[in-house]
Amino acid sequence: MKSKLEQNSTGPESNVKSAEDVPMDPEACWKLLERVAASSHLNRAPRLREFLFYVGSKSLKEGITDVHEQEIGAVVFGRQAHYDTSQDNIVRVNATELRKRIDAYFISDGVNEPLCFHIPRGGYKPVFRRQTPAVHAPKTEEAPPVAAETPVPTPPVALQNTLPLIFAIAASALLAIVCLFLWRQVQSLRAEIHPWQNQPALAAFWSGFLDSDQDTDIILGDTSFALVQDISGQSYPLHDYLDNAYLPQLQLPSISADRRADLNRIESRLNGSMGDFGVAEKIKSLDPNSAHLFFKFAREYTADDIKRNNTILIGSRKSNPWVDLFSDQMNFLIEYDPALNQSFVKNLKPKPGEQPVYTAPLDPNPSAGYSIVAYLPNPSHTTNSLIIAGTTSQATNAAGEFVTSEESIADFRKRFPGNKFTYFEVLLKTNHLNGTPFKAEIITYRIY
Repeated sequence: MKSKLEQNSTGPESNVKSAEDVPMDPEACWKLLERVAASSHLNRAPRLREFLFYVGSKSLKEGITDVHEQEIGAVVFGRQAHYDTSQDNIVRVNATELRKRIDAYFISDGVNEPLCFHIPRGGYKPVFRRQTPAVHAPKTEEAPPVAAETPVPTPPVALQNTLPLIFAIAASALLAIVCLFLWRQVQSLRAEIHPWQNQPALAAFWSGFLDSDQDTDIILGDTSFALVQDISGQSYPLHDYLDNAYLPQLQLPSISADRRADLNRIESRLNGSMGDFGVAEKIKSLDPNSAHLFFKFAREYTADDIKRNNTILIGSRKSNPWVDLFSDQMNFLIEYDPALNQSFVKNLKPKPGEQPVYTAPLDPNPSAGYSIVAYLPNPSHTTNSLIIAGTTSQATNAAGEFVTSEESIADFRKRFPGNKFTYFEVLLKTNHLNGTPFKAEIITYRIY
């Protein structure tokens, strides 16, 4: 006796729905999403996995039909709730990469999945569908052999046994040539997109900042704040900078009215240093197409950002007060003497042969200076931080040249056990002659 389904499917007007018409099971869709996230295509990309789970949860568990870019940027990538998406394309860039990895899963590991999904361009909601199984052509009966009118000569038995081996060797050689060509093409393309990866020492040092899904913030100094300290003859810590607690002190009666007006005018403007910009440009040139490098000014940075992202602080604490957060981890500190209007390096725990203070000669056009590079964990020990600072703008620029030069970093790498970079501080002396660039010489260092 036929089942009800079989009976209904035999007539010309069958009511049986196709597989595409049957509603999707949200639980099955969620299980598929979890398999994709756990696959080799995404398991080492935590931010992309978080992106996928967020839009998947909104769609499958909350039934939301439209997930907005600004919402994803705020929740997944830590942007402000109402940030300008036209100026910050972090969500669009990562969505493109996520789509590629999802597609890669379904043409490799997930080729036999009964369901599949994609995220259409112009939106962020995953769209699920059933996969059509591969159709194999039915086997056909072999046609009966046709008798040849003229007998074809048969090669000798030895040659018949050798031909398959010759063909296999030729095919292997051709495949090896093609693979070598493609490998060279990939290496050439990789060198263009990620120049630092083809330089061993730079790759060893910068991989923690550039070869991950973790965002890295390059924080430029606030030279307006430095000028205010120069003119007022005072030094203000980070908490005064964040709370603007130093501003009332600029209005004290002991400061002349003209000087107060100058200080207000300077403080109201956001200025940067050419040396800082030069260092930032050198770092950006290591990976010009990176979607995880962001430039920010010290004045607009927040404590939450420094907990969540890798940070590169450019400038001493005088122009970049965020350096204060690391002072308890550092041995070499750049300090400022208001009386002499000069910056110097303080060596908190000098070793034999080292000086407690390193000061460059007073000169309107200095040919020498000192700089420090400190590679340290952030205060909460969740991300990495790099401090690049000098006693002058030129010295800061020279320190930036040091950390982005394969030759300099390769030489410094030899001083580490096993040639493996760990946290460190290095004190550099910079010199130059007229018409030549600054060059950094290692004076001393600490390895942690």
